[in-house]
Amino acid sequence: MLLSLRIENFALIDCLDLDFGRGLNVLTGETGAGKSIILDALDAVLGGKCTGRAIRTGTGRSLIEATFELEPPVAAWVRDQEIELLDGTLLVVSRELVFGKGGAMRSRSRLNGVLVNRQLMEQLRDRLVEITAQGQTVQLGQPARQRDWLDAFAGPEVLAVRQAVVTHYAEANAARQALEDSRQSEQQRLQRIDLLDYQVKELSEANLHEAEELEQLEQERQRLSHVVELQEQSDRVYQALYQQNDGSFAAADLLGEVEQTLRDMVAYDPELQAVLDMVNDALALAIEAGRQMSSYSSSLEADPDRLAEVEQRIAQLKQICRKYGPNLSAAIAYFHRIEAELEELTQADRAVEVLERLYQARQGELIQTCQKLTLRRRTAALRLEQRLIEELKPLAMDNVQFQVQIEPVAPTSTGSDRIMFLFSPNPGEPLQPVAEIASGGEMSRFLLALQSCFVQVDSAATLVFDEIDAGVSGRVAGAIAQKLHQLSQGQQVLFVTHQPIVAAMADFHFRVNKQVIGSSEETPEASDPELQPTNTPGNGSTPPAPIAPEERTVVRVTALSSEQRREELAQLAGGQGASEAIAWAQSLLNQAASVRKIQTRSS
Repeated sequence: MLLSLRIENFALIDCLDLDFGRGLNVLTGETGAGKSIILDALDAVLGGKCTGRAIRTGTGRSLIEATFELEPPVAAWVRDQEIELLDGTLLVVSRELVFGKGGAMRSRSRLNGVLVNRQLMEQLRDRLVEITAQGQTVQLGQPARQRDWLDAFAGPEVLAVRQAVVTHYAEANAARQALEDSRQSEQQRLQRIDLLDYQVKELSEANLHEAEELEQLEQERQRLSHVVELQEQSDRVYQALYQQNDGSFAAADLLGEVEQTLRDMVAYDPELQAVLDMVNDALALAIEAGRQMSSYSSSLEADPDRLAEVEQRIAQLKQICRKYGPNLSAAIAYFHRIEAELEELTQADRAVEVLERLYQARQGELIQTCQKLTLRRRTAALRLEQRLIEELKPLAMDNVQFQVQIEPVAPTSTGSDRIMFLFSPNPGEPLQPVAEIASGGEMSRFLLALQSCFVQVDSAATLVFDEIDAGVSGRVAGAIAQKLHQLSQGQQVLFVTHQPIVAAMADFHFRVNKQVIGSSEETPEASDPELQPTNTPGNGSTPPAPIAPEERTVVRVTALSSEQRREELAQLAGGQGASEAIAWAQSLLNQAASVRKIQTRSS
């Protein structure tokens, strides 16, 4: 329930504080008095669209605050958003509009002082307030909006099935996209298979196993290419170590003489034993090295065939490295990788079959869930038809026909139904789309009756109606007044009207009018430095020149007493306060009191 609304510097409003109550709250006033500005402010604080014109001329900042007392489900939802409530149930919704640099308007919304984004405000809005206006004929003609109304009337069970449709539609759409992508890439896949098949065959024939093979072959080629030099050099080493052909001493002979001399010396001085041991080791190593060099020299043999084979293999491996990697190790890794890719691509035909089966399964689940949703919508449609006709009867529409037409369409995220509200206000006339056939007065009553159908299922605690009774007769206005009071028994209602019969039913009556204030009457910007007039442009245009404070038009709202209500009703009826008009207004109030008493007892 909306407890209060505070508005500062919004359109023609300088400062306004309104307190609302439970039941039927009515706002009356002359055309252009500013009633719609108050509703615009309520719409704005709940996240509605605003332009720079919303900020009062001559000021740079507008502030709107609405205080709500929340029902338990809404309070629980707000707590889930990590917003603490005041006194357990109160929520202060505020929105600040300011001109920023460059003339752009900035907006900030807060819940109990916590800054929130636009998405959260959109989710909260429908839980707090439902605004209905006579100009909703365009909205009424939209099948999507009619579908949402039907689903909301059907209740949580249908909404749960609709959410399942959303899930299945997303899954089916994803499966379809994957299948299309797979089919579209078929040509590329076949081209890739041809390339990989050639490369795998080439690398497989190369018989790649060891990453060090190229280095080993390079070493072998060096040895085979220098066999003669190696033989000559190994002979010289052998002679130097073990046996000289010219009769001179080899290293082994010299070490043998040294060993004998040291043996004689050790006999006199044992401390030389360590030196003797080293010479013995050197002699043994020299002898062993000579023998190995002799064996190595004997093994050396020129092999032109093996050399050619090695050079051919080296050329092959270098070609592989140039094509598939900077080195043999990278080429081998690439070989293993494309082998796996080729295997995967050759199995892609089976993958397409799997994707086709998956898509068919997902599409089947979607169709099945849509059919389930359609059946429940048809059941809800019958209930809505009966309920709406019953709600229209007290509004002087006894012979209307109403039908919810459900036609099949291709499955979407909202089901496979096209919803259309068909209406015939006169007997014998065919059913036609409601937005095309209903007159202004009929549309007003249709909107009111439709809203009455949602009393039990709509989570919004406050219903707002903006002059939906415009242009109706006194009899119809009386029926609307009774329906409004009936609605207000379960939900708070704010109603803007010019009809005295409707205003007489109010539990709380407010008069809205415009006033021209003088310099002696203080305005918010005079007392608050932040609200002082600025030269900041709005929406990129040249800022309006400040208006002299002695001539400012403002909107004022007065909560009317019983006596003031009589005068207001008399003026709404076209009287000027004459005794006859006052008496007639009092009779309206007495009659309204009786109707309220009867409705309260019956409820």
